[in-house]
Amino acid sequence: MSNDINQLGKIDLLQTLSRPELEALAGCLKPLVCKPGQQIIRPGEPSPDVFFVIDGAVDVNYRKDRSSAPGIRLGRATCFNRSALLAEDGAVESCRAKGASRLLVLDRQALHAWMQAEPAAACKFFAQAARVRENASSCESLAPHLLHIRTTPDNARTEHDLLGERPVARQAYYGIQTLRAIENYSVTGIRISQFPNLVKALAMVKKAAARANQKLGDLDPVLAGAICGACDDIIDGGLHQHFVVDMIQGGAGTSTNMNANEVIANRALELLGRQRGDYRHLHPNNHVNCSQSTNDAYPTALRLAILLSYKRLVKALSDLAYELKQKSVEFAHILKMGRTQLQDAVPMTLGQEFEAYRVTIKEDMRRLENIADLFREVNLGATAIGTGITANTEYSSLVIEELSRIAQIELVPAENLVEATSDMGAFVTFSSALKRTAIKLSKLCNDLRLLSSGPRAGLNEINLPPMAPGSSIMPGKVNPVIPEMVNQVAYQVIGNDLTITMAAEAGQLQLNVMEPVIALNIFQSVKMLTKAVDNLTSRCIKGIRANIDRCRELMENSIGLVTALNPYIGYENATRIAKKALETNGRVMDIVLQEKLLSKEKLERILSPAAMTRPNDRIP
Repeated sequence: MSNDINQLGKIDLLQTLSRPELEALAGCLKPLVCKPGQQIIRPGEPSPDVFFVIDGAVDVNYRKDRSSAPGIRLGRATCFNRSALLAEDGAVESCRAKGASRLLVLDRQALHAWMQAEPAAACKFFAQAARVRENASSCESLAPHLLHIRTTPDNARTEHDLLGERPVARQAYYGIQTLRAIENYSVTGIRISQFPNLVKALAMVKKAAARANQKLGDLDPVLAGAICGACDDIIDGGLHQHFVVDMIQGGAGTSTNMNANEVIANRALELLGRQRGDYRHLHPNNHVNCSQSTNDAYPTALRLAILLSYKRLVKALSDLAYELKQKSVEFAHILKMGRTQLQDAVPMTLGQEFEAYRVTIKEDMRRLENIADLFREVNLGATAIGTGITANTEYSSLVIEELSRIAQIELVPAENLVEATSDMGAFVTFSSALKRTAIKLSKLCNDLRLLSSGPRAGLNEINLPPMAPGSSIMPGKVNPVIPEMVNQVAYQVIGNDLTITMAAEAGQLQLNVMEPVIALNIFQSVKMLTKAVDNLTSRCIKGIRANIDRCRELMENSIGLVTALNPYIGYENATRIAKKALETNGRVMDIVLQEKLLSKEKLERILSPAAMTRPNDRIP
């Protein structure tokens, strides 16, 4: 038992507990002695238990179709549960004991009993669990954290850098510099791996560099081939879980660049039949980073990642515009009252209203596509500050040509590499376009909320599809939750734009060190907008229904009809009719007929949909 408690005390989840508290916890744990290969957590089987590895090890392997989730080994003094291993149900292929192993199991009943007996210890336990999860989790899984934080002496390799030596988990593809970055920058919990196109773009840049360096004689063909093979694995979606550095970091992206260099180097070593970490044969800096600096490789990858990502947003906007067009056609015959300053204005059709929404969305699609072209200009070959130091004279043009082939996107070298290395103008302009799109989407959603307000005490001209019960206290209430969600996404994008603006302004001399926060906010805005627009299209716009009778009722009772009569009865009469209608709660049409200002036949022609909703010659 003493050994068990010693092992429990080494587990980071339990490190805040005192010895007596650990002893009390140990009394609630059930031993689980496993034979070699014994399955511990079965795929698809619910398991709320927490497992503590006391002796032996546990191997977790993911499904083959989840190539971005590598297998992991959990050694002594580690712990896990189902949610720590799974990104989604069924993602694990197997969770088996490696050799004879002994675990201690904390099930839900035992946990509740321990919490009641040791409330102070339970508070410390859950506070530490929250800290571990915050520091560890990417948005997809805790598995990346397990790779480095669970390192044990029998499950580690030793790496060194400028600051000294550190143990790195053998199964990790990243190395010591990534490990230091994990420790230094556990800020947002948003890892590079959350943006797959950024990971792919980094691999594309490294592959292009390897090809160019090989052609120029600066990289051995065997090493170049291994690097290209590793990059292909990443481009195809593999090893993404090993890109674990926080998106916000010091060093102008150096940690992201080194994360890529180390993962690629270690995968390339495997392809050469070598052990991960054996950098004598293929080095992250000397070979993977050959002819590069973070200051040209990282911003080039950012630009390429945007080019790979933004089209998904444009596609989402195109789908939205299409559905708005369908509604404009469906509602083309429905007369309603237009409004300015939330007051009755002049008649229009509901179809015209939705057609206007379509046009405004199409405008921003075109602008996003035009502005994205700015990212085709890259500074690859600039190295540190734009002078191209350490790179062959032909390297820049050749590597950009290679990258264009790999990405199947035409890229061009910047006119001035020194200027391009520090300039963030393209990011500012693109972010401004994203903000503009967000503002238009938010305005559209504000309109939908107003038009669907009610159902009895509001405008109620349209019905939005019900998505969820709207209240915990008011039965029957259904809220416009999808437009509300889009509104909030828009506010976030607007805030992101301000961050990008300030970060771009903060550049100094030959580099802008704030590129990581620019990258995070750009990618976050694109990703959020894309998902929000998809939801708006599929879960709101498609299901909108018009309340035809309500639209006509509001129009016919509106004072705004008098505007259409102004050319025929004069401004003074029109003003008097409007005032009388307000005072008597009468209809404009009825008062005009009562006062014999127009015949019924002419009034009907003037107030016909064709006459009121488009320019027309004066009706005789």
